[in-house]
Amino acid sequence: MPAHQVTHRVLQVGPLKPSLSRTLVSTYDAYVLPDGPERAAFLAEHGEEITVAVTSGRTGVDAQLMSALPNLGAVVNFGVGYDTTDVDEAAARNIAVSNTPDVLSDCVADTAIGLLIDVMRQFSASDRYLRAGRWAAEGNYPLTHKVSGAHVGIVGLGRIGTAIATRLAGFGCTISYHNRREVEGSPYRYVRSPAELAAQVDVLVIAAAGGAGTRHLVDRAVLDALGPDGYLVNVARGSVIDEQALVEALADGRLAGAGLDVFTDEPDVPAALLTMDNVVLLPHVGSGTVETRKAMEELTLANLDAFLQTGELVTPVPFDGQMTVR
Repeated sequence: MPAHQVTHRVLQVGPLKPSLSRTLVSTYDAYVLPDGPERAAFLAEHGEEITVAVTSGRTGVDAQLMSALPNLGAVVNFGVGYDTTDVDEAAARNIAVSNTPDVLSDCVADTAIGLLIDVMRQFSASDRYLRAGRWAAEGNYPLTHKVSGAHVGIVGLGRIGTAIATRLAGFGCTISYHNRREVEGSPYRYVRSPAELAAQVDVLVIAAAGGAGTRHLVDRAVLDALGPDGYLVNVARGSVIDEQALVEALADGRLAGAGLDVFTDEPDVPAALLTMDNVVLLPHVGSGTVETRKAMEELTLANLDAFLQTGELVTPVPFDGQMTVR
């Protein structure tokens, strides 16, 4: 790895994978942005030195921090989601932003399929049923619903959405999708709105990226269109769904079930969901494999190296203000 350039200073913003944090400090002599009352003093002393910030989708770099880093040239993001970074402000300040696409598509798609199978077949719930001694005491677990041949709608046919669709094709599923715009050459049927798509499918899978442009894209009307026999799977961002409307729909029986890897206010999860057997809950583990996180770390460092050496990024994100597919 190239030696750190003295004309640049790297800043870690928020927690990162431990091995990545160690590399930033040992190889790039990076600062770590402090929390609490020490932050203002740190920024006053060092803010002008910083030319590149390394962060994650959990933390990001907002407009206030950008203003405290007047020489910031790039935000290098560990993860595909970058909705916590103010990309409009970055564009206005000519700050480049990168993420780590492609390398996590397979694992997130695998997670979506796992959630879809689990919520429709209720494997987690039936596991609890067995462990509680109810099989012996009460008899066979109630019948569930078939996955193969289901009609699945995907909201967000980007890299991850396409990987999900490819897997579902192996189950003989009929696949339709909604996207910001129709995907040229796609073999799947395009539907113009999330509500229209939801009304036509058995399962709605959310793979749209977060951000202001997709906040509550799946709202009460979409959930009502999906209906009491429909299932929802979300591996995107919690903000894409109106979480309160989702909780109410599940509690009222207006939705058959949900498989959720993401939530609005992580790590807080609505208490009502914890007691529902027709809901499968994961602690945002979509890309959480050793192999994928290693690849994400390598791509993060490749972006950092490229910027330090050339001022360019390997995987820059577009500054169009619209983050509707992952």
